[in-house]
This record gives sequence, structure tokens and C-alpha cells, in this order.
Amino acid sequence: MTKQSETPRWQELALGTAVTDPGSARYNRTGDWRSSRPIWDFDKCVKCGVCSIFCPEGCITMQADGLPLADMEYCKGCSICMVECWTGCIEMEEEKE
Repeated sequence: MTKQSETPRWQELALGTAVTDPGSARYNRTGDWRSSRPIWDFDKCVKCGVCSIFCPEGCITMQADGLPLADMEYCKGCSICMVECWTGCIEMEEEKE
């Protein structure tokens, strides 16, 4: 497996590089093209893990305390976690940069 520090940013990819193959996110920092990010209200979160189940890239993991954590290097900002969250504890926030 490629180390995160060895993976190129999207700007460094060669023209024509395939970034849509299944599971390719582990080799490409797909979070670079994100325009919004998920923000959790942990007071509303019931630690069900639905967000991690539906994340298409598998970049949401459940921490030891049961709360979700998204790997922002790979999160594409697709909003699927927010749509699937039945408690409404996830909002999408526009990226600042």
C-alpha cells in the first residue's frame, strides 16, 4: 500500500491519470477537489455509524469513543453521509480554501 506522504496531490497527477477506478482514493488525495466538508454536531450524534457505512470511499471511521472521524485527505465532500444521517447531526460546510 502506498503511504499517504507518497501520494500525489491532484495538481501533480499526470494528464490522463485515472482517478475514478474503484478504490482509487487510497492512491489519490481525492479530498483536494472537495468544495465542502462534513461537520458533525456531536451533541446530536448517537454513534450509530450510518455515516461510515454509506461513505463511498470509506474515509469515515468510528473512533474508540464511538464518534465518527472523517479523513479529510480523501473525503470528496459528496454529502452522502449528511443525507443518510437520520439524526441530522451532519452539516456540510463550504471549504475556505
